[in-house]
Amino acid sequence: MQGFPKSQRLLRHSDFRKVYSEGRRHFGPHMTVFYRTRKEAPSASWRVGFTVGKVLGGAVARNRIKRRLREAVRLSVQSRLGGADVVIHPKRSVLESDFSALRSEIERAFEAIERCLEKEKLTKPR
Repeated sequence: MQGFPKSQRLLRHSDFRKVYSEGRRHFGPHMTVFYRTRKEAPSASWRVGFTVGKVLGGAVARNRIKRRLREAVRLSVQSRLGGADVVIHPKRSVLESDFSALRSEIERAFEAIERCLEKEKLTKPR
């Protein structure tokens, strides 16, 4: 069984706050993805966090959403977003979407984030 190791998860409130305040956004039909480059560890691997509010349902529904998102991220990302923190904030439509649509949306979001981070690296003065 493959898991989602703690080294690839955002766990602290301060990390989430940094992503929201200093990062950028990518909007999709089922989710909004916030991301930022990790200045303190740019060569480290990516980390992903999830924010699923009570507006999306009770605890059972929210936990199901988080499980589906974690699995889609695990299957979609092959350690590409080096040194990036990502927070995925799902919308209500994620409850009715099928898993393949969810996974393809996450893949598109990560590709867009990767392109944006590459542009940042190229334009950053040395």
